[in-house]
Amino acid sequence: MPSPLGPDGTSYRGLAGVPLTLEPLNRKDFTSDQEVRWCPGCGDYAVLAAFQAFMPELGIKRENTVIVSGIGCSSRFPYYVDTFGMHSIHGRASAIATGVATSREDLAVFVITGDGDALSIGGNHLIHLLRRNVNLTILLFNNRIYGLTKGQYSPTSEIGKITKSTPMGSLDNPFNPVSLALGAEATFVARTIDSDRRHLTSVLSAAAAHRGTALVEIYQNCPIFNDGAFDAIKNKDTKADAIIPLEHGEPIRFGTDGQYGVVRDKDSGQVFSVEVADVHESDLLVHDAHATDPTTAFALSRLTDAGVLHRAPIGIFRQVERPTYDDQARAQIATAAQGQDDPTAALASLIGGSDTWTVV
Repeated sequence: MPSPLGPDGTSYRGLAGVPLTLEPLNRKDFTSDQEVRWCPGCGDYAVLAAFQAFMPELGIKRENTVIVSGIGCSSRFPYYVDTFGMHSIHGRASAIATGVATSREDLAVFVITGDGDALSIGGNHLIHLLRRNVNLTILLFNNRIYGLTKGQYSPTSEIGKITKSTPMGSLDNPFNPVSLALGAEATFVARTIDSDRRHLTSVLSAAAAHRGTALVEIYQNCPIFNDGAFDAIKNKDTKADAIIPLEHGEPIRFGTDGQYGVVRDKDSGQVFSVEVADVHESDLLVHDAHATDPTTAFALSRLTDAGVLHRAPIGIFRQVERPTYDDQARAQIATAAQGQDDPTAALASLIGGSDTWTVV
């Protein structure tokens, strides 16, 4: 992962306008005095611990860090981190965070959301945030269920899922959050697992260092309402065959002995898994997270089992550079204010245009 520091050694690479602290920080600095209230065994605990551990490494001042959440179990997150934050309303975290990041270049903005909050009522806000490339980091906790409201099916629940709201099984085809983000041409898209602390920390650090919208889907177990949803990729006896690790510049191989690999069909362009022994080593697809076109990354995301999860790619799918919405918006405002004695009045005139009138 590239250093988060800019060439001057003082600015943050992902957030060039955010001042760094000169005093060393530690996990306690990012731990609030609030009692953490999640169910015993919830995967949210692991994500919170990883977040509080890697934040000091970024060197961002706590007063320049803002966490915006929506509604859901994961959305309690801002209470537990000693920074500025906002527990907003259902599905609107993306919209609120867009305003914060656009108006305040000196802030590092994080969105904490869940599969229900982000992909149901908040779905429209999310896709527009992704396509605009606003400079912030999204942590999407995916437990494939509504936990806070006690176990209804969510936009990521598999077909046939029996819940309180689908007693005969869900009929909805589930969203694949990574596919959705890539379809919106997000500039940074990744997936990780709550129980893999090293991988989780690595992905979160890379996401925070990215300038633009970074979305990280986190497979997070809900032990009360959807326990075992990710057993295949967590169980020590099966995870080697279930996890398809993505490493930029490396051939995509997986399995206990690396016996499986991913290849591309030259005619259809689709990617699929094969036994390495049945193909030539050179046929294996080499992962390119920096490819300008997201087509291959999208194809890789489709390897995710949409049913009872048995196999899924894990890692950074896409990591590319593109101008950010907030940088461009601030540049337009600066241009409009140039040479004006009263920049505020000049901006008001620009916004009002010539098609306005006063009624007396």
